[in-house]
Amino acid sequence: MTTLPETKYAKSGAYHIAYQAIGTGPLDLVFMHGWISHIEHMWEEPRMARFLDRLASFSRLILLDKRGTGLSDPVPLDRLPTLEERRGDVRAVLGGRIFPGRLCD
Repeated sequence: MTTLPETKYAKSGAYHIAYQAIGTGPLDLVFMHGWISHIEHMWEEPRMARFLDRLASFSRLILLDKRGTGLSDPVPLDRLPTLEERRGDVRAVLGGRIFPGRLCD
């Protein structure tokens, strides 16, 4: 990949969730890094960039920074998101204009 994918934001409740989408494959593949992440900085590490390019070669790869990490809105340490809130964040990204009709249930 020669250029950094555009970072966009989906609204999930009161929070903005940062995401990127690359690839044109027939399935949506959501990649949400483990503990901490920054979707724009991931592309700076050559091995990670090759890995992401490979995933995008057979899918529409959707990268997102979890609520409270990277480019997504911060959260107070005493109100870390629950698993259901994280699921809602993914639904917000998949349910946006770029992915009409594709919701995870």
